[in-house]
Amino acid sequence: MNLSSEYLSPDKKAAVLAMVERELQGRQLDQYGAYAKQREFHAAGAQYNERLFMAGNQLGKTKAGGAEWAMHLTGRYPDWWNGAVFDKPVVFWAGSVTSEATRDNPQRMLLGPPAIQDMWGTGMVPRDAIKDFTRAMGVANLLDSAVIRHGGGGDVQAGESLIAFKSYEKGREKWQGPTVDGVWFDEEPPLPIYGEGLTRTNNGQRGQFALTTFTPLLGMSDVVKRFLMPEANDLGAKTRKVISMTIWDVDHYTPEQKETIVASYPAHEREARSKGIPTLGSGRIFPVQEELIKCTPFAVPAHWPRINGVDFGWDHPSAAVQLAWDRDNDCIYVIQGHRQSETLPVVHAATIKAWGDWVPTAWPHDGLQHDKGSGEQLAMQYAKAGVLMLKDRATFEDGSNGVEAGLMDMLERMQTGRWKVFSHLEDWFQEFRLYHRKEGKVVKKVDDLLSASRYALMMKRKAITKPKPQRPITGNWAPLDQEMGY
Repeated sequence: MNLSSEYLSPDKKAAVLAMVERELQGRQLDQYGAYAKQREFHAAGAQYNERLFMAGNQLGKTKAGGAEWAMHLTGRYPDWWNGAVFDKPVVFWAGSVTSEATRDNPQRMLLGPPAIQDMWGTGMVPRDAIKDFTRAMGVANLLDSAVIRHGGGGDVQAGESLIAFKSYEKGREKWQGPTVDGVWFDEEPPLPIYGEGLTRTNNGQRGQFALTTFTPLLGMSDVVKRFLMPEANDLGAKTRKVISMTIWDVDHYTPEQKETIVASYPAHEREARSKGIPTLGSGRIFPVQEELIKCTPFAVPAHWPRINGVDFGWDHPSAAVQLAWDRDNDCIYVIQGHRQSETLPVVHAATIKAWGDWVPTAWPHDGLQHDKGSGEQLAMQYAKAGVLMLKDRATFEDGSNGVEAGLMDMLERMQTGRWKVFSHLEDWFQEFRLYHRKEGKVVKKVDDLLSASRYALMMKRKAITKPKPQRPITGNWAPLDQEMGY
């Protein structure tokens, strides 16, 4: 349609533009251009029952939750979609801390501004998919539920989905009831309400299906721990996924705006509000800005000595790192990292050897413990698998092995620019962000890569450069694990 003044009067042109704008407002879902982190969150829904999207303020976490819920409610999925798919109508819940917060966040994101009924249908659920709604009592413009057409719009024959709105302030009892297909918690819920809501999905179309979106201002709460620090016997931990999104992962702010926004937050909330990292306050063991230790990976010079560190585990992950030591500047670089739960020594050893079977490996005192199945020492099992294990467990040069001394050595290096970590080692940084004290004591959870790093640092005096190739030796010769002394 030509809108030039040659064809339309100013009044008619304004009317047409208003009509076009209204039409676009009713198609927010079609215009949803998800960021990479948002797409990662959506994709995880195809595999994981429970997802947590931790992001800073105003970065798009609620928008991601609303967009996905609108897709499932309507059955309208974009071409790029690789997350969970519901091929028939669903019954969903969405809730937040208070009734007002539920109205102003998940309800607004799904249906449009609550105070202007004419604007309903300008949220993520397309206007032509909204069939009916029921108002809630006691709070202005709060809905109890809405009926959404699934599989079509307008007059097209379609099934009917239902979205009901809840709030945490009403208590756990309000989250009891019939089976639903999915629950969306926008803002962090108390654990009893989270558990009750999740239980409602036990017999839904896909089994348990829940997504949670919030900025983690409550620190290491019970819900955050459920995702980041599960108990050793928590069989459901493998069905959970957490995605973090920082202000640096979005494009709707300029670099200058991002710097200004981050600087405006109180120092103790800065990482939670800008990066989605749980607030740990003074309990953080390494109160150092991540950017100060993160560096882009590069080819490590051959004259820099290297050493591995390993932390043994089963229920909690086995972990290994490799350090490179720039002796000229006395700077340590973490250049490799790997952790995996319930993995046999021979499997874990294969990863470590791939980093260079000539690199010596430091290990902790529990490496002298015997494996209950084989009766063989853990360190010896790694040695027999081809890892060049050092002869003795990790200690400082004076023979001590205090945890606090090792942590202080790491912290001093971080604060003085002598500890760097390759930026792609996201598992290492996840532990770095969460490592904290409670009542003065180190919380020994989600610290496997950090422990391996500490053991390697303690034994840096054993770091070596790659030996030059030698002529083959005929006859009997000692294997590379002879350093063990067995």
